[in-house]
Amino acid sequence: QVTLLESGGGLVQAGDSLRLSCAASGRTFSGYAMAWFRQAPGKEREFVARIMTSTGSSLYADSVKGRFAISRDNAKNLLWLQMDNLKPEDTAVYYCAASRPPWERYDYWGHGTHVTVSS
Repeated sequence: QVTLLESGGGLVQAGDSLRLSCAASGRTFSGYAMAWFRQAPGKEREFVARIMTSTGSSLYADSVKGRFAISRDNAKNLLWLQMDNLKPEDTAVYYCAASRPPWERYDYWGHGTHVTVSS
């Protein structure tokens, strides 16, 4: 069982930066693929970024590529999402998620942190 707790959301202006954090419980964090998703008002939840386990290889949605960076610290059970050059369309609730091997689906979800970007 893994518990995920996001933090770091807030209200910012377009062009600003934010760093989201996700703290994970459990002793097997390093074996999980981790990801960020977001859900804007009135829209479906969408994938933002993913980072694999020991390799650290990452994948980004086209809408955030070049502006967002996902990273993790397996020793501290922490996941981050650095968001730069934020745009109003980045406004959403951001969720972190964990996927157990064989990493076919996301098994655990946090409760989300709100990000609002004003123009």
